[in-house]
Amino acid sequence: MAKIAYILLCHKDPTAIIKQAERLTSAGDYMSIHFDASASEAAFAQITKALSGNPSVTFARKRIRCGWGEWSLVQATLNAVESAVEAFPRATHFYMLSGDCMAIKSAEYTHNYLDENDVDFIESFDYFESDWIKTGWTKERLIYRHWFNERTQKRRFYWMFQLQKRLGLTREIPSDLQIQIGSQWWCLRRQTIETVLEFTKRRRDVMRFFRTTWIPDETFFQTIVRHVIPENEIRARTLTFLMFTDYGMPLTFYNDHYDLLLAQDYLFARKISSEAMDLKRRLGLLYTAQGIDFQISNEGQSLFNFLSGRGRIGRRFATRFWETESTLGRERELLIVICKKWHVAKRVLERIRQTTNLPSIEYLFNEESTPLPDLGGIQNTLGKRTRHRRALMRMLFDYYETDRLIVCMDPGNIDLLNDFASDRSVTRILEIECQFSDEYLAGHAMRVGLAGERTSNETLDRILPTIRNDMTFESDRIRDAQFEHYARMRESASPEENSAVLAGFLQIPREKAKEIAETHYLFSD
Repeated sequence: MAKIAYILLCHKDPTAIIKQAERLTSAGDYMSIHFDASASEAAFAQITKALSGNPSVTFARKRIRCGWGEWSLVQATLNAVESAVEAFPRATHFYMLSGDCMAIKSAEYTHNYLDENDVDFIESFDYFESDWIKTGWTKERLIYRHWFNERTQKRRFYWMFQLQKRLGLTREIPSDLQIQIGSQWWCLRRQTIETVLEFTKRRRDVMRFFRTTWIPDETFFQTIVRHVIPENEIRARTLTFLMFTDYGMPLTFYNDHYDLLLAQDYLFARKISSEAMDLKRRLGLLYTAQGIDFQISNEGQSLFNFLSGRGRIGRRFATRFWETESTLGRERELLIVICKKWHVAKRVLERIRQTTNLPSIEYLFNEESTPLPDLGGIQNTLGKRTRHRRALMRMLFDYYETDRLIVCMDPGNIDLLNDFASDRSVTRILEIECQFSDEYLAGHAMRVGLAGERTSNETLDRILPTIRNDMTFESDRIRDAQFEHYARMRESASPEENSAVLAGFLQIPREKAKEIAETHYLFSD
């Protein structure tokens, strides 16, 4: 059975560290602690005194001062790993943790998971080809030498960088290495750790290179593990659940996140708030529990993005000048059908096509798979279609040789609606108002990744009102825009009422509109 040596890097809260060590070792695992040399000596003395009688705890032989973005973080990790390898010969896995991490599964589940997956878990993606670095330096981290801390010695850090850049003092990356990047929270097998340590002793050139790279904790282990271990024995993921806001800051978990955390396909989570005492208590009891059946739904990231995004309505990038200055054509008429139930809009569109023979296109800005003619590549991706929406629409008018075209859009596409409505052409908008049962909303949450098949009823009960309110908000926003040619048909209205709306929207006789409105299956789920 797997026995884990946890590698703990920490610098504060000695009481929490002591509890964490006692909790994790009580299930038969081990811990090697590196407590930052910059931290209080009294705090370190408190930790060593409390854990001195625990044979499953050891300490890095040498404590060093750690700084963000420095080699010191990697060296501290290596020091703790070497102590663990020597002190715990029965350890089969080595798992990196911080003082803000806590287990979100039981020890029983964790050991079984590692037994069933005989691989190394470490995020490791190609440094130059992946999009892991969202903003800022890429090659500059590697080809220049960085001796100073960017946060505490900012002037020296950037002065040295500019000097090297001006003098052309770049360096080569070791020729046999393919630099990788990823999270520092890995879980590696013993044979992998031993191979990495042997590599560090043998390849002094590689060690010299990484000692002066910037933020090496995101590249050092990631690169070396890929270099010494076959690809089929590596899973490029972390087993620690962590999320970042769109400002690049780690998301903190609180007492009410307990159910959410347990449902994620991870073994640990970071960062747990120091004030979340109830969450810590419940997770602490969970680790030593037996026979727990975890229902994995894994909706954490998508649910966070959805809920946090509700507070950012209205933020968008400005349109390109060639978009705002272009027009679909003064004599043209664009008809837009808006509906949250896409299958309903598609049925309406099909009946309109059959009745009027108007060229029609389904959700071209929402579904990559929407059939479109070859327009020279502008139609290939949703991103291109959205960026060049007016150019795309002009080309579709030309392709179908028509001055009237009908398309479907989601109510969330308010930016597109505003853009088309401001064009010199005529834009007519038909919103189809549907009724949403709780069953439908639950299915919608699963389709868009806000919930999974195993999401608990309690979680669904919390998010369904938010989803319903979100749909109401999108509809209200469309009405508040006061588009000039706006009409609305309702699921709850009679065919006679809806036929009047359709006749005005399509500019067709009432009899033809009635053929569409009387279709019995239009609103079926």
